Order: sequence, then structure tokens, then C-alpha cells
Amino acid sequence: MPFEADLAHALNRTADSLEPDLTALTSGAVERGRSRSRRRRNAGLIAGAGACAAIAAAGLVLPGALAGASEGSDMQAVALAMPRSAITGTQMINAVKKTFPGSRFAQEHGQSNNPSDPSGGWVANGEVDVNDGHGAAGVGVSAMRLKLPLKDGEGLNCDQTAGRREAGDTCKVSELPSSAALPGGALVMSEKIAERQPIGAAPIPASEVAHRWTTTVTLKSTGAQLQLVQWNTTGESGGNRPKPTRDTPPLSQKQAVTALTGSAWAPILGAVG
Repeated sequence: MPFEADLAHALNRTADSLEPDLTALTSGAVERGRSRSRRRRNAGLIAGAGACAAIAAAGLVLPGALAGASEGSDMQAVALAMPRSAITGTQMINAVKKTFPGSRFAQEHGQSNNPSDPSGGWVANGEVDVNDGHGAAGVGVSAMRLKLPLKDGEGLNCDQTAGRREAGDTCKVSELPSSAALPGGALVMSEKIAERQPIGAAPIPASEVAHRWTTTVTLKSTGAQLQLVQWNTTGESGGNRPKPTRDTPPLSQKQAVTALTGSAWAPILGAVG
């Protein structure tokens, strides 16, 4: 499991050991468990997460980095703002299920945020194993709010993972125009990363390498952010992800953006931002 995933796992999408007015979250992929978040990004995760969120249990990717990261590290602090209202873990799980209609679900896990208490966590997440008939996939979504004005960070640009991407890994940032659903428009980061074995581990065949697809949507007007992490495998086995159960994620990156900006997630975005 990568270093960032271990950190995200330890944080478990909470801010227990962080300054209440500057919550720094780990960048990079988080392992399932938003990845015990997880997303566990790659919430986390997050996510998972763009410099945004991914913490833990679901491999979500979180924005930013741990407070006190050493100089020269590719991690940076991203400040979170207090959510406008509480979101329960059950709400997150239900929204994830609505994102994959007609699928079978297992291994559900949700985490609530606590706007009144920074130490209780300002990030909500839901993670579910999804089987749409084409193989099981670990899926997690994190919801958080970034402080304005938005600055560089995970979930907002591809810089943080540039040094770790290898052949076949991709990252792209785009923008969505302002609309009734997205007042002020949104930033979108889409990323595909191969989850290779820890440094020093014996190499494994390419067909056995797990992948995560991270889609992060951040509203420019409020800082509300959703990060969806999809794996082509589920769970963890002995600290490592099992062999892939499918070649592609349940949703394409385009479908993921459509889902995160649709009716299932509109209440969550409103509650966060």
C-alpha cells in the first residue's frame, strides 16, 4: 500500500490531530479501508482523491497534506472550511447507491461529518462494493468544502501526482460552465492511476495490477467538493488489493462527472457548500 494510503488510513477522514482552522489532508490515493476512507480516499477516500480529498477507507484522495510535511515533500496543506450542515454516513451510502442503479451492493461503510466540531471530522464519505454485472468494484465518494479562494491542491490540478505517474497513468483538469446546478461553474479533475505494490515488493504481472479512477468536482463559488474513486477490484487482502475483477470502472470519467453533478448528489453539494 503506498505511503499516502497508509497516512489516509491513519487519518480515517478526521481532523483529530490537525489544527481546527487549517485541516491538512494527505495527497494521493487512499486505500479502501474514503479506502478503514478510505476515500481506509484515495478519499478519501479520499481523494483519491486531486488535491482533494481522499482519505481513506475507499481509497479516496484528499486535498493537501499532513501538517508539518517535510520540506521538499510533494504534499501541501489545503485548508478546509466548515460544512454548512451535517451529512450522515447513511446519506452518503444512499447517494452512492443511487449513482449505480440496478447494481448489487456489499461491504457498505459511511462516515458522517460534524460541522460543529472540527475534531469530529469535516469530511463525509460513503463506500460500497458495487457489482453492475461486469465484476465487483470498490467505490467511494467523499464530500467536503475547501476554503475560498481556491488555491492549488489535490483535486484542483494534476501537479501533485505528476512525479508518480507512470506509463498508462493519466490526469486531466477541465472546467464546467456556470449553470443552475453549478452556479459559478466547477473544476473537474479526472485521473487514472495504477496501484502498484509497495517499494521493494516483487513485481506482479500487469494483468494483476489494480487501478483506481478518481473524479473530483469542485464548485468554484462555494468550494464544495465531491470526489468519486472507483477501483477495478474490491477490498484488501493482507494489506494489498486482490487481483482485478474487471478491466474498467463501473462509470466512465464522463459518466462520473454527470453523476456527481446530477440529482443524487445535489443535496450533498448543497449541504457541504
